[in-house]
Amino acid sequence: MSTSLGPAQHHPRLPGIVSFDHHIGGLTMTADRYFEEYSEGEQRTTTGRTITEADIVLHAGQTGDFYPHHMDAEWCKTQPFGQRIAHGTLVFSLAVGMTAGVINPQAMSYGYDRLRFIKPVFIGDTLHVVATIKERKAHPKRATHGIVTELCEAINQRGEVVMACEHLLLVTRKSPAGAA
Repeated sequence: MSTSLGPAQHHPRLPGIVSFDHHIGGLTMTADRYFEEYSEGEQRTTTGRTITEADIVLHAGQTGDFYPHHMDAEWCKTQPFGQRIAHGTLVFSLAVGMTAGVINPQAMSYGYDRLRFIKPVFIGDTLHVVATIKERKAHPKRATHGIVTELCEAINQRGEVVMACEHLLLVTRKSPAGAA
């Protein structure tokens, strides 16, 4: 069931939010944002998320990655990091999920480039993500869309970047490229 606050009502502190859709899981916010409305250098920062043992065990079960680096505390004591580390793919998926907030019907994920796991993430580490608009460029084949690249950096409680990647967004243009 979806309800709206009314035609084109805007939230006082969230410019561009035009409707609140209520559903069983909570509140979903939707805002139209076009290619021309993104600015290079623009940033957003997520709230924090603490990595738990349950996260690691669930991820191992979902992926089949039961390597001792993630699952065997005693073996890890004999290794350079001295303790279990979170799967890189777990850190990546949590970071991506943390950046998902307002739904933009004019944009969709086009892929990820330059994914790097820079430092280990341990049980008990708290991560947040800073997403920075790095580039806007024309789509090579679609005049009606552009590609927005945002640099996503997962940062631990010590201020260290632990994971970085570029998230490519395929975004609708207000006017097709080349249109007068």
